[in-house]
Amino acid sequence: MQPATTRSPGAALAALAGAQFTVMLATSIVNVALPQIRDGVGLSDNGTTWVVNAYGLAFGALLLAGGRAADLVGRRRVLLAGLALFGGASLAAGLAASAPVLIAARAVQGLGAAAIAPAALALVMELFPPGPGRGRALGVWGAVSGAGAAAGVLLGGVLTQAWGWQWVFHAAAIGALPVLAGVAVCVPRTAISGGGRFDLPGSITATLAVTSLVWGLTTARRSGWTDTSVLGAFALTTVLAGAFVLVERHHPHPLLPPRLFRTGRVTAGNLLMALLGSVWIALFFFLPLYQQQVLGSSPLAAGLGQLPLAAANMLGSTLAPRISRRIGATATVTTALLTEAAGMLWLTRISAHGDYLTDVLGPSTLIGLGLGIAFVQLTALSVEGVPGQDAGLAGGLVNTTRQVGGAIGLAVLATLAGTTTAHAAAHRPHLEALTAGYRTAFGISSAVLAATAVLTLLLIRTGTRRTAAVPAAAAPRP
Repeated sequence: MQPATTRSPGAALAALAGAQFTVMLATSIVNVALPQIRDGVGLSDNGTTWVVNAYGLAFGALLLAGGRAADLVGRRRVLLAGLALFGGASLAAGLAASAPVLIAARAVQGLGAAAIAPAALALVMELFPPGPGRGRALGVWGAVSGAGAAAGVLLGGVLTQAWGWQWVFHAAAIGALPVLAGVAVCVPRTAISGGGRFDLPGSITATLAVTSLVWGLTTARRSGWTDTSVLGAFALTTVLAGAFVLVERHHPHPLLPPRLFRTGRVTAGNLLMALLGSVWIALFFFLPLYQQQVLGSSPLAAGLGQLPLAAANMLGSTLAPRISRRIGATATVTTALLTEAAGMLWLTRISAHGDYLTDVLGPSTLIGLGLGIAFVQLTALSVEGVPGQDAGLAGGLVNTTRQVGGAIGLAVLATLAGTTTAHAAAHRPHLEALTAGYRTAFGISSAVLAATAVLTLLLIRTGTRRTAAVPAAAAPRP
């Protein structure tokens, strides 16, 4: 498949980055509006979590299928369809007058996002061949990804406080329109990879396995790890994962073909991305809670407090390609992860009687810088050397590992933080008990990042040796 060409690669990248920003924004924009959404449509506390979970479940479970569909049907076509579906579902969520309609609309939003994310990343890889140009493009990609997650908290607070929770969804619908127009005008039509057919049995078993896993983890945060429904979900996940392996072994065109992992660095990149995701998503969960529940910040102030983190993330993402060219990918990822770990360790010093400038600003800026660099480099590793016909699938895979890693990390950290808070509440005031729980979450996150940095030294170098060992005839052609 020949690389696509466009007269204005900058405009095409802006449109594709806008699509990624839209997806990341939707993952966090509802968080600060949840109390108002609960009262607006009459949700219970348990039902409120499904405003978040419905999107996350559909998004994470369908990414592999969305990426493969983009490779077989056409990436630009799938991206446009995903944006249209996402925008329509956002409008429906904002107009929802009942809980079932709202939750169903959020699930359809996730379906649209599962088509957008892998297709957009595959188009970036296709429009920008390996070299400095691709490095800069991935830097932009990482910057908008981190900025979207942070901006969601800010925008959610502003819109909820000014016009009500409905505008959290109306804004997403309105924002999807110029992105859709930009993709239609600026992104060229690309050749369909052809070769093979859609692996429906593999897609179904993979989707159900991821759904069961994420549902079990989400439920464990509320009901405990020994709850019958949680254990049943994990057992079902194991069965479905086994069925997926059997299907893939016998299907002539498997959803995850072996050639995808031939470079050796794809596996390493995805594993490391899962570990990074396990603390990334938890960060945007615990930090706003600390600001609002302990420091007493309003939703708007909590959102504004994410701006330095977002700015540092964008700076790190922009600098990542330049740093990598100078000191190498392994040293870049390791240094970025240790930087982020240091920021998390700094957050373990938060106080129940602290303030934003003393307890949050410094460590969150350090975390944002490390996160931006690590995200760009691990994304590049996860798609490095992938055959052109599998670029969409590779994009779906790296997004899946990040989402599943985030679900696992958030469930584990929320449980440990809750346990710490419950023990501390027996002999400490409420705010101090909450702070103790948040300290636990940040401390464990720091340890995970430090361990990931050590693992990086082994995995990336091992992947490099495997790549060098692949015969020239077996190496994927552009």
